[in-house]
Amino acid sequence: MLLIISNLSLFFFSQLSTAIDTITQFQSLDDGNTLVSNDGTFELGFFTPGSSTNRYVGIWYKNISNRRIVWLANRDDPIKDNNSNSTMLIISNDGNLELLTNNNQTLVWSTNITTQSLSTTNSHVAQLLDNGNFVIKANNSDQQSNNFLWQGFDFPCDTLLPEMKLGWDLKTGLNRQLTSWKNLDDPSSGDFTWGIVLRSNPEIVLKKGSVEIHRSGPWNGVGFSGAPAVSVAQIVETNFVNNSNEVYYTYSLVNKSVVSITYLNQTLDKRQRITWIPEDNVWRVYEEVPRDDCDAYNPCGPYGKCIPNESPICQCLEGFEPKSPQNWDTFNWTQGCVRKGEETWNCGVNDGFGTFSSLKLPETTHAWVDANMTLENCKNKCLENCSCMGYSNLDVRGDGSGCSIWFGDLIGLKQVSSVQQDLYVRMDASTVGKCFIFL
Repeated sequence: MLLIISNLSLFFFSQLSTAIDTITQFQSLDDGNTLVSNDGTFELGFFTPGSSTNRYVGIWYKNISNRRIVWLANRDDPIKDNNSNSTMLIISNDGNLELLTNNNQTLVWSTNITTQSLSTTNSHVAQLLDNGNFVIKANNSDQQSNNFLWQGFDFPCDTLLPEMKLGWDLKTGLNRQLTSWKNLDDPSSGDFTWGIVLRSNPEIVLKKGSVEIHRSGPWNGVGFSGAPAVSVAQIVETNFVNNSNEVYYTYSLVNKSVVSITYLNQTLDKRQRITWIPEDNVWRVYEEVPRDDCDAYNPCGPYGKCIPNESPICQCLEGFEPKSPQNWDTFNWTQGCVRKGEETWNCGVNDGFGTFSSLKLPETTHAWVDANMTLENCKNKCLENCSCMGYSNLDVRGDGSGCSIWFGDLIGLKQVSSVQQDLYVRMDASTVGKCFIFL
């Protein structure tokens, strides 16, 4: 809802007309002018997308001609006043960023920082940083302080920039996730999202509405177990943090001169990493998910593994067989597989574990983890509960460490050659096969 305000002091703001990176409490950024980060990488200003007539405040790479909007302030609160001379972005008297139109009378969008969060002893500025983060801070702090009162990186749109966090601040409940544009002409929030699902062993999940269409697999200390076989290590370094304060994923560029971003392609319903190729003047897709039918959510049912480019793509794990052979033979794999000898298997009497490598690990809704437990103790922990159907190391670095165990059916398995991690699956030890380790 638009709010009508009256504040005579607004008429005394000076207008920015030169390329600077900061708005103070005595200046305004008018439609037609821009902020430019100190190193010249990013630019913030007003724009109109596609065939729309609405105006928005956004950020883009300044020196890339094929402009992509990487962040928006008012994506769900468009400026509908076509008179650009009446629109401005200011720092209000209480320290908030405000977007005003109709000759300074209508508040379109605000950062809505509570008064308690703002300092009463310092004046505030809004600054566009060299990494593309648009922040509010005390006037006397520098770019390296990170002592921000508000930051755009906490409210991503459809793009994850280097150094942005995707995930949760557990202290405040803030969830930073990507949300697609509705379409190329409308940057308002669409129904395609990418974010971290909080579990004992978190995953990053793509959703179309409420439907999961792809999951990353859990983090194993090096990467996500369902990561694309095509390595992005030449371009980015990835990091995943999971502690009592926050759970988030972030990445940084190996070569700072390369421009590479992750975004949600609302047209294709894909999460893509794209890289700017200056020689060709194009954004090139480097990797994307979903990549194939095996990236769908649980295509092969319990204990079925999906193998890309195979026909059929679904196979039962060794030591398992289709629950419904008739449905399986007609490519209806939803019922998945069951252990061979399931009818006579007696949990706790003749248990064994089959060892399976190069698999995207199972969906973690019913998983449990312990970062300090050895793999042997992890196996024993699993044996204590007949609902435990598999276990693995939590971290694969070095000789491996930690414990992750799964309760209930194992779903969402995919053959991924780049994953060097063993999954131990519970079964009847009398079922002999080369993949088995017996107790």
